[in-house]
Amino acid sequence: MTTENKNKRHYVLVHGACHGAWCWFKLKPQLQSAGNKVTVLDLAASGINPKRMEHVHSFAEYCEPLLELLESLPPSEKVVLVGHSFGGLSLALAMDKFPHKIELAIFLAAFVPDTQHPPSYVLDQYVERNHPNGSGCLDTELSPRGSITFGPNFLCEKLYQLCSSEDLEMAKTLVRPGSLFLEELREAKNFSKEGYGSAPVGYIVCNEDLAIPMEFQKWMIQNACVHEVTEIKDADHMWAMLSKPHQLCLALLHIANNFT
Repeated sequence: MTTENKNKRHYVLVHGACHGAWCWFKLKPQLQSAGNKVTVLDLAASGINPKRMEHVHSFAEYCEPLLELLESLPPSEKVVLVGHSFGGLSLALAMDKFPHKIELAIFLAAFVPDTQHPPSYVLDQYVERNHPNGSGCLDTELSPRGSITFGPNFLCEKLYQLCSSEDLEMAKTLVRPGSLFLEELREAKNFSKEGYGSAPVGYIVCNEDLAIPMEFQKWMIQNACVHEVTEIKDADHMWAMLSKPHQLCLALLHIANNFT
């Protein structure tokens, strides 16, 4: 990387469950205005991707748009992956398959797996610690097989409680049924140290997150031995990208520059 381009990167933004590329619409121009290339994409059955979730038969198929993007990159190009919420699992799979394509991965209020347990471990721990017997899920529908549909009360009270009414109404219109692929991830092999574990990892904590509470975010950070951590205060699960995109942009640039 030349001196004049050392701070210009290719950011790939990966959404969480039931969401889509649309949730990055305020952050993308912020990163671009700083001179970076930015790619946002819809995973399978998300956003405007034409597939339906009932026709997505594996976690790899769900992540296929991200995997295809990385496979298509020129041999010398590396990217900064940014994953939100369940998108952290998508980052881990991509890192495991294409470690040579990843400059850095940044988890934004996201699930961070480790290399010591099956990929489902952090999800199972999350349910056990935060939603025993389905408590706290409000009107969200979660099946034993991992399919998930966010209800309007859950969106309002757990994901978007600090966001504007406009952003909440947009989400109610655009979210789609998703899946956590729990059964498959429980049976899957651990992510490898040589793949997933080989790239530097940063984490951005949202301290008012009611969906993935700050205490659980910090537990995952310690469990996965994350290299660089920063915090956005007064931020709910969606607040950083929708209400504080400039602050989020600065946090991403700060973490990335620390690994230069």
